[in-house]
Amino acid sequence: MAKTALIERELKRKNLAAKYAAKYAELKAVAGDVKRSEEERAQARLALQKLPRNANPTRQRNRCEITGRPRGTFRQFGLGRAKIREMAFSGDIPGVTKASW
Repeated sequence: MAKTALIERELKRKNLAAKYAAKYAELKAVAGDVKRSEEERAQARLALQKLPRNANPTRQRNRCEITGRPRGTFRQFGLGRAKIREMAFSGDIPGVTKASW
């Protein structure tokens, strides 16, 4: 089980990214638009730098929903590999079976 502080930090990052998502997308579009003047693009880049660092969605880490483990997390299930294995063997995940050949 991951520390509660680490899980809370990730939750804070998720909320902050959601709060600034519209502004972030708008500034990224302006900064990447070649039809705009260089001044406008530079202003957009400066405004992006002034946003909180944790508002950037790439700073979020995928974690297991149950244990909070940061590594070995499957996006499809939102769980860590160990929990997927446990739940698959016990039959809690529909359609997932043990492979045998």
